[in-house]
Amino acid sequence: MQFETLGIDIRLAKQLAHQAITEPTEIQQKSIPVVIAGKDLFAQSKTGSGKTLAFLLPALQRVLKQKPLSKRDPRVLIITPTRELANQVYTQLRMLIAGTNLIATKVLGGDNFNDQIKALRKEPQFIVATPGRLADHLKQKSFYISGLEMLILDEADRMMDLGFKDEINLINESADHRLRQTLMFSATLEHAELDTLSSNLLTKPKKVIVGSAIEKHEDITQSLFLADHLDHKEALLNHFVSQQNVGQCIIFTATRHDAQRLSELLINKGMNSAALSGDMSQSKRLKIMDAFSKEQYQILVTTDVASRGLDLLSVTHVINFDLPKNSEEYVHRIGRTGRAGFKGQAISFVGPKDWENFLALKKYLQQELTFLTVDGLKAKFKGLKDKTAKKSNFKNKKVINKQVKKPVKSVKKKIRTPIPAPFDIDGQSPLKRKPRVNKETPIQDIDE
Repeated sequence: MQFETLGIDIRLAKQLAHQAITEPTEIQQKSIPVVIAGKDLFAQSKTGSGKTLAFLLPALQRVLKQKPLSKRDPRVLIITPTRELANQVYTQLRMLIAGTNLIATKVLGGDNFNDQIKALRKEPQFIVATPGRLADHLKQKSFYISGLEMLILDEADRMMDLGFKDEINLINESADHRLRQTLMFSATLEHAELDTLSSNLLTKPKKVIVGSAIEKHEDITQSLFLADHLDHKEALLNHFVSQQNVGQCIIFTATRHDAQRLSELLINKGMNSAALSGDMSQSKRLKIMDAFSKEQYQILVTTDVASRGLDLLSVTHVINFDLPKNSEEYVHRIGRTGRAGFKGQAISFVGPKDWENFLALKKYLQQELTFLTVDGLKAKFKGLKDKTAKKSNFKNKKVINKQVKKPVKSVKKKIRTPIPAPFDIDGQSPLKRKPRVNKETPIQDIDE
């Protein structure tokens, strides 16, 4: 199938051909016709499925083919949960509008607020934004979106997890045009708050489901290795990053401190590495990610800040130095490799501190996860005992003990012996008759 058969403008198809993109993915095939028809969309697709083009192409199609509803307001607003993902979407959008008179700008937290106001005054047709900073501009009345034609929420589940519900509601109320079209993309439709959010934002939406977040990725080989302690993890890490088949590699850690420490450790071993974490300034983060995308670094050590938004075909390995607490993040982490038909390796280390996260991941993926070993680095750690099982057994024992009845002792009946007079056997005293009174006898004589 070609993009032209989906109703995409030939100008857009040529831009895609320049990027060597000729055939639409499944999510694009199912979503694009629905959006071009003007319907609201609620779509689920796993990471790496091509969902960015699934909303960018029909959005561009609308702007190119239809007259604007407002001359000054932006026509398309794309909201993403993180700055990294926003930059990824913005880069792809800029490539598609190259050679046209269309203007796109980004409104992200961490960038200069006043510079963003200047960019908004140029009346861009497209805005790519993070919810917090966009809400700030709406409150400051930097610009208006009452004439917005298309509102797109990318990774809506992640936005709910990060607590952007109020900001999304504010954006929805500000973009109150009755002809507005809304698209919502999520890694899962089974999210506690998504149903409420979708009912507020979408009007009679069409549902498109492609794959599942827990579905096994055929292009990614997943391997797990037990580790006794921190030094053991570092030895395993050194073993894998030293392999000849490693192209670019992303290493995920639990903390910012570990990301910096591991990066310095790898640099000391002669490897080209950089650390990335959420506490860095936006300019520094962009500089590092840009350098990594240009393959100036072989290894990127990061927290979950880079688990979404990196679309790099040269990433051959993802290593989970620490398993994430949120099982969904594991899926997004390993999704940084094995993209666009390329094969990838996902390696995870499981130590005593990772065990509960491993059990949660196993339950979430609903897959049998087995551990492999490395010669000379086999772990003594075999896992922790299930605390919940202990508690349940203890409770059962208590119940059993309660159910066992002790033998009842036979009690001899006491023989009731007669109570000596003046009481009878029932303990009652016999009635005494009053002495007869002689009518002739005066009362005082009786008292005497």
